[in-house]
Amino acid sequence: MESYFNVRLEFRHALVDEIILNAIDSQSAEYVCAIESNNLTVANTNDDFLRVVNQALVNICDGSVLATMIGRIYKQQFTSYIGADLFIKYIQFCKYKQYFLGNTQPVLEGLKENLSKIDPAILGMPFVELPFRDVDGFDYESIAADINRAKPDIIWVSLGAPKQELFMSRLLPYLDKGIMFGLGAVFNFFSGVGRVKRAPALMRKLKLEWLYRAFEEPHKNVPRYWNFIKILPRLIFEERKKLRKGRVIVMDKTPDYNYVSAKTAGRRD
Repeated sequence: MESYFNVRLEFRHALVDEIILNAIDSQSAEYVCAIESNNLTVANTNDDFLRVVNQALVNICDGSVLATMIGRIYKQQFTSYIGADLFIKYIQFCKYKQYFLGNTQPVLEGLKENLSKIDPAILGMPFVELPFRDVDGFDYESIAADINRAKPDIIWVSLGAPKQELFMSRLLPYLDKGIMFGLGAVFNFFSGVGRVKRAPALMRKLKLEWLYRAFEEPHKNVPRYWNFIKILPRLIFEERKKLRKGRVIVMDKTPDYNYVSAKTAGRRD
């Protein structure tokens, strides 16, 4: 992965999938971060958090505007890999043992019902609510013990950024195996419960999902966007400075492909 705005990001979808699926097949314990304006801002204002995201197995760009912005700096086409799209893609594999962690019980129940329509085996998988507390207050050893008993290949974490990234990094040492994904509101999107919904397809196509989220939860998201805007000039200046020093980014010209077709063999041992 190359570093953009000081955070390691991989834009090639096929390579992201290859890295993740190889880690699953090797029964590794790792975590994956979905980078968007909020956790990117935190990473550039908190060195400890920056180390957490840069120690991930792989980071995806969870913002189409962010991908476009970086692409314009480097005069190349960069495509975001939206966390919600990755989530439903891996659900549709219908082959991995999974563990769903965080959010609220009503959301988890709605999520289980909806996802089981895609993969009936999900009905027998754990959906576990966590108590509402600071990231330092969790009993990580106990949480990991329950996860280890379930032996999942994938662990979906929904605590919101930057809490979920810190949570995953602290849980990691206690896990026997399992690839964690911190995907925040994705549980809400697919649960059909509550007022937090994913932006309509047209807004996503126009790269306006951020605007939808701003109107959906203004008290939460508008301050986050403003904090990002405040540091953006510095980030752009520093990134352009790298270019002036001769940094060259060469993207693989091989067309991206849907990695689902490349890993269709059954797993659930």
